[in-house]
Amino acid sequence: MALVVVVGAAVVAMWLLAGEARAQAQLQVGFYAHSCPQAEVIVRDEVGRAVSAYPGFAAGLVRLHFHDCFVKGCDASVLLDSTANSTAEKDASPNKSLRGFEVIDAAKKRLEAACAGTVSCADILAFAARDSVVLAGGSPYGVPAGRRDGNVSAASDAQASLPPPTANVAHLTEAFAKNGLSQEDMVTLSGAHTVGVTHCSSFSARLHGYNATTGTGQDPAMDAAKAAELARQCPPGSPKAVPMDAGSPNTFDTGYFRALLANQGVLASDQTLTSDNATAALVAQNAGNVYLFVTRFGDAMVRMGGIRVLTGGDGQIRTNCRVVN
Repeated sequence: MALVVVVGAAVVAMWLLAGEARAQAQLQVGFYAHSCPQAEVIVRDEVGRAVSAYPGFAAGLVRLHFHDCFVKGCDASVLLDSTANSTAEKDASPNKSLRGFEVIDAAKKRLEAACAGTVSCADILAFAARDSVVLAGGSPYGVPAGRRDGNVSAASDAQASLPPPTANVAHLTEAFAKNGLSQEDMVTLSGAHTVGVTHCSSFSARLHGYNATTGTGQDPAMDAAKAAELARQCPPGSPKAVPMDAGSPNTFDTGYFRALLANQGVLASDQTLTSDNATAALVAQNAGNVYLFVTRFGDAMVRMGGIRVLTGGDGQIRTNCRVVN
């Protein structure tokens, strides 16, 4: 009986993977070429306006896409508002610092006026993330589109699916593998932290009271001078945020990886990438070759953007990204 169960589970798993591969195969670059030719131009224009006014939106929109895809797939469920009966993903503790929702709203409003009921919120997220990377100095890449929007969003799913800022290499590898992504994808996508900021609360344990026995000290994995600098910027209980790549916080470059090699990673989940021989080698490769990094990044974003997508007749095309139709 046990053998039958195992075999049955394997068959089900293979069936699910095959279904996911079929859905991903339905995505294509230029999906809206005939149904809404201005779709990508409109999204690019709105992202450009937002990033010009506030450069931090670039990092925010990339993070928004990541936090959507890692929770039950790239279905724009992270955009749904909570209701009286349920708490949505955006209100889960890992997502409370997300930003860029209003940029997606603005793009969606224009798209509905141009071609109603055609462009999904999930595709807008994918386009906006790509455009943000380019505006920050990264390389453009084609975004396969054709995603449809989900109609379920639960804070508990986000809490369970998103790796915390304290995650080690093993935890991160497992989280990415569950989504069909390799360690190379993991290290490369972590490079998105070359832009943007993180709140002091996400790493303060590395600065204050790191030694559980004495209640004092700093994480020895962090460069002492960097730890002292961050401790000054982030006293205990500080609500402030600091750049993850202090040298060029708004530029998509290899500064993040160079900081890791100097033991100056801000988040424990970043610095841990140098604690494993395989991931440390990938960090070094990206640090030393910006062309390699930006090329890998575009490819990894396309793979991430295909996680458990809804296509064809599944899901819906939301007219308002914050609520189901």
